[in-house]
Amino acid sequence: MKDQILKRIEAGTDFVLELQKGLTAIPAISPDSGGTGEHDKAVWLEAQLRKLPFDDIKRIDAPDARAKNGVRPSLVARYKGKGSGKTLWIMSHLDIVPPGEMSQWKSDPYVLRVESGKVFGRGVEDNQQAIVSSLLMVKAMMDSGYRPDVDIALLFVADEENGSDYGADYLVEHHPGLFGPRDAFLVPDGGNPDGTMVEVAEKSILWLKIRTEGKQCHASAPERGINAFRAASDLVVRLNALHRKFPKADPLFDPPISTFEPTKKEPNVPNVNTIPGDDVFYLDSRVLPCYPLAKVKAEIRRLAALVEKAYKVTITIDPVQEAQAAPPTPPDSEFVQLVVESIKEVHNVRPKPQGIGGGTVAASLRRLGLHAVVYSKLDDTAHQPNEYCILENLRGDAKVFALTAMKLK
Repeated sequence: MKDQILKRIEAGTDFVLELQKGLTAIPAISPDSGGTGEHDKAVWLEAQLRKLPFDDIKRIDAPDARAKNGVRPSLVARYKGKGSGKTLWIMSHLDIVPPGEMSQWKSDPYVLRVESGKVFGRGVEDNQQAIVSSLLMVKAMMDSGYRPDVDIALLFVADEENGSDYGADYLVEHHPGLFGPRDAFLVPDGGNPDGTMVEVAEKSILWLKIRTEGKQCHASAPERGINAFRAASDLVVRLNALHRKFPKADPLFDPPISTFEPTKKEPNVPNVNTIPGDDVFYLDSRVLPCYPLAKVKAEIRRLAALVEKAYKVTITIDPVQEAQAAPPTPPDSEFVQLVVESIKEVHNVRPKPQGIGGGTVAASLRRLGLHAVVYSKLDDTAHQPNEYCILENLRGDAKVFALTAMKLK
C-alpha cells in the first residue's frame, strides 16, 4: 500500500498544477497590507475540497471589519482514520504577501508560469506548496482506498503573514476543542533546499523602536543644542554589551546565541548643517528561550538610562513586536523521530532537528503543549520577486507527510 500511495503522489502533477493555478489567481492579502483578506481564496479552496471524499469540512470565520464580508476564514478538512483518538494535523496558511516591485517580476505574479520543473507566482511556495502537497497526500490515500490509524486534518489558516491574530491564534483562543492532547502537527512553512532542517524550537522575538530626544540647533554651534543622533549612536554601541549580559549558547539553534541587531534607521534632519534634536532607530533581538524578555528589556532600559545621563537626552523605548518563545517540541520525541525517518526514506539525507531565530505559527500550538514540527523542502523564495516552487519538492513533501501518517499510531 505504501508504494501505491507514493506512486500516486509522483503521478499527481496535473492535480498539483490545477490547484496551484487556481490558488495563484486569487490574491489573499491582509488588510494590514492593503488587501481584502482570505475570503475569496477560502471559498475557492473549499469548493475544491468538496470534490474529494473528506469526512468533514468546516469553515471558521474570525471577525475582521476591514476584510471582505467582515471575516478572515480558516478551513478544516478531516479524513478519518481507523479510530486511534489521535489526529495528525497539517497546517498551512491561505494568505500571501503583496508582490512588491512589479518591475522585478518576469511575468504576472498572479498568473501561474510553469518552466523547467518549477511553477512561478506570488504564493506558490509560501504557502501554496504546503496547501497543495497536503491535499496531494490525502488524495493519494483516498484514491488508494487507504485509511491510516490516525485521523488526518488539513488546516488552512488565515493571517499568518501578519501575526496570526485572525488565524492560528484565533483558533487556539476561540476553538481550543479542535485539538486533542495527543494530536501532532506538521507545519510546512519553513525549511531548506536539501530538506535536512526539521524545526522544533524558536527563539523569542523582541523588536524595539528606540527614540532619542535632544535639542536641535545649527551645526556650527553644537554647544547650543543636544545631538540626539550622537547619543543614539552611543546607545547602539552600548547595546553590544547585551551579548555579554546574555551569553548562553544552545547548539539546537543556528546561530547558537542570542542576537541583538540595530536595523532600521528613520531619517532625522533633511540637511547637513543642522544638529538633529530627534533620532529613531530599531533593534531586532532574537533571544534564546532560557532568557525572559522582561530581563532583556530591563537591561536595555538600564543602558539607555546611562546614555540619558551622559548626554542629557530623553530616550523612549516602545515594542514593535514581542513574543516570548514557546516551549520547544522535544527533539527526541516519537513524533519528531517519525518525521526524521520519513525524510530519510524520501530524500536519502540526514535530517537534523533544530531551532530557528524567526517565528512560525507552530508557536501557537507549542504553547498548548502540543508537538509541532515545521518541515518542508524548499528554496526559500518567499517574499521575493519571481517566487517559485519546485514541483519535485512539493511531491517530496507529500511523500514525507504520507509516510509520517502511515507510521503514526
